[in-house]
Amino acid sequence: MVAAGLGLIMLGMGMTLTFADFGEVLKMPKAVILGVLAQFLIMPLIGWSVANLFALPDQFKLGIILVSCCPGGTASNVVTYLARGNLALSVLMTMCSTLLAVGLTPLLTKTYASAILEVDAMAMVVSMVMIVLLPVIGGLLLNRYLGKQLNLVKSIAPLVSVLVIVLIVGAIVGATKGAIQSHWQTLLPAVFIVHVLGFGMGYLWGKLFKLGEKEQRTFSIEVGMQNSGLGSSLAKTHFTMLAATPCAISAFFHCMIGSFLASIWSRKALLRGHEEV
Repeated sequence: MVAAGLGLIMLGMGMTLTFADFGEVLKMPKAVILGVLAQFLIMPLIGWSVANLFALPDQFKLGIILVSCCPGGTASNVVTYLARGNLALSVLMTMCSTLLAVGLTPLLTKTYASAILEVDAMAMVVSMVMIVLLPVIGGLLLNRYLGKQLNLVKSIAPLVSVLVIVLIVGAIVGATKGAIQSHWQTLLPAVFIVHVLGFGMGYLWGKLFKLGEKEQRTFSIEVGMQNSGLGSSLAKTHFTMLAATPCAISAFFHCMIGSFLASIWSRKALLRGHEEV
């Protein structure tokens, strides 16, 4: 059910895309490439470092690494808009990182987590094709050939995505409540720190390459907000429900931190607008 729900989310994401969107990457190649590099270089390293820093059961460590190797989450686009970031760049980064994740997420998970548990990267690739690549392509084709007939479906897709993620997170947290209660003193801070570092390092990455403030905010949000639903699905399918627990907790923390930053940045933009007037 988790995989089916995530496939539905990816189908909805695909229906928001057009073939022209892929051409848009060529209009800002430097920012997109740097953003995707940050996604798959910074977060996996942070996840591995934090997982090994805290005294946690191996399955929890695996879950932290796995979610850190996932692409950016679709909620990042909404948060970027609220934070007055570069929305076009956010959408392109989410699109590119999601497609590249079909191969990179299994590879990176195997690289960073092999010391904890044997990782069958090819089996994960197959799962990624089934629950990410095919639904996204299917949504893209539906949008291409049905177009306006999907307007109602596309308008409710974001709400459906939120509800599905809430159900996935709720089911996993409920099923592993005992383990969370036993290790919350280390598990919750570990997942929280992963995302704080992700948001912070993403922002500094944009500053390092002398990009604009909007792009720095976008990098911060895209790097800090992972596709926790995907991490949960992969963990449940290929490992255990315990490995899915950090992924579920991740969904709460990255939304909380992202919303907090969006509030601060949007307020700054509003004050700056008043000063210019």
